[in-house]
Amino acid sequence: MPVVLAVGLVIVLFLMFAIKILQEYERAVLFRLGRFVGVKGPGLVIVIPLIDRITRVDLREVVLDVPSQDVITRDNVSVKVNAVIYFRVVHAEHAVIRVERFLYATSQLAQTTLRSVCGEQELDGLLSERENLNRELQARLDEDTDRWGVKVRAVEIKHIDLPGDMQRAMARQAEAERERRAKVIHAEGEHQASERLRDASDIMAQSPYTLQLRYLQTLTDIAAEHNSTILFPLPIELVEPILAAGRTIEEQRRRALTKEERARSEGATGE
Repeated sequence: MPVVLAVGLVIVLFLMFAIKILQEYERAVLFRLGRFVGVKGPGLVIVIPLIDRITRVDLREVVLDVPSQDVITRDNVSVKVNAVIYFRVVHAEHAVIRVERFLYATSQLAQTTLRSVCGEQELDGLLSERENLNRELQARLDEDTDRWGVKVRAVEIKHIDLPGDMQRAMARQAEAERERRAKVIHAEGEHQASERLRDASDIMAQSPYTLQLRYLQTLTDIAAEHNSTILFPLPIELVEPILAAGRTIEEQRRRALTKEERARSEGATGE
């Protein structure tokens, strides 16, 4: 009886160490007596205790936050840059055999590549060309990690920390640029307004009465808005018709008097 119990216990222990269950996203790299045998899983995997050894590898995509790196740009500006990389294992055997701790290796490679790529750029390019930098980082990392069986899907620059004096200088530059644009827009508006005024003046110069009506309209607007005494220069063109009419009446009156005097003198001579 004790022998049966011993055999049963051995069988139970054998099954406990021999049977492995892998999830759908897991693979087992199997080594037998130190030699690579193959990749097993998912599901039920049977190994030989004390002879076989497996290393589990997670095939899900990993989101790795790259710590902030001190970078000196090509125009000698010191900044801090951090990024996020998205990668996954596509060849489990390579991730186990060709590199020790592929997660750590990928993280260190991402840090050095981030410093290298950002150091080749000027500050303006670093701030304005993030898409190009992301693509270049992804291409370089994917090329280096391919031999480890790791596929880098994307790299995103997360944040760029600028020194305080550089932030103030950029703020002044942005303010100066806004002022320049405002002055250019104001000058363009003045230019367009002057052209319209010139066209209007040319049109009004063709008809003196139009200019007179414009003066009268201005007087009406001012009188409606302000209840005060207004000294408004009256142009001579405005009263010229009245003066002309007065001169005509005076001339007619003189002619009438002259005719009457002539008639009287002729009457006196006849007598």
